[in-house]
Amino acid sequence: MGFLVLSGTFGSPAANPLRDSDLVDLSRLQPLVRLDLRYATPNNFTGQRLYKTPRAYLLKNTADALLRVETSLQRHGFGLLIYDAYRPHRITKALFDQATPEERLGGYVADPSKGSRHNRGCAVDLTLWDLKKQHIALMPSGFDDFSERAHSNWSQGPREALQNRERLRAAMAKEGFTQLPNEWWHFDDRDCDRQPLLDWVWWESQP
Repeated sequence: MGFLVLSGTFGSPAANPLRDSDLVDLSRLQPLVRLDLRYATPNNFTGQRLYKTPRAYLLKNTADALLRVETSLQRHGFGLLIYDAYRPHRITKALFDQATPEERLGGYVADPSKGSRHNRGCAVDLTLWDLKKQHIALMPSGFDDFSERAHSNWSQGPREALQNRERLRAAMAKEGFTQLPNEWWHFDDRDCDRQPLLDWVWWESQP
């Protein structure tokens, strides 16, 4: 597995590339992680398939913390569904290029000149999964909704949706994750900004 690690200036590899074990495939972890990787399908705001294979990766410590969240939620009848995890820098650029000025100014799409926390392998987009009903729990908005409904403090939605959003936030916070103010589904692991920016593309590294 080969990584391109970017320093502060994109295109300049850092001196110490990551080891193979630094990013882990969530689909290989137990308990089973549910995946709905939107950028591996046309079901996203670009209408295009940006990942050639549906894989989700995170730094090992972040993945371990996410599994602890899953275990905690299961006691209350819920699990997690992952929309996105590690994102190559070139995909961040593609998303930015296709976003409207309003979506960029609203902070919904990361500026590739600064990089995204997704590029660092320590940010994850997810929602609650209702284990009894076997479908996504009601939330104030859908994924990649670029409106006020997506804000973590929006208070106009159905009571059940607001309760589910808070349940997700609280469970993630217990393991050190911070919710993005304008995207209820986006969470950053602690010390995320200290991790290097990556542009490793897994579908080019697999046979």
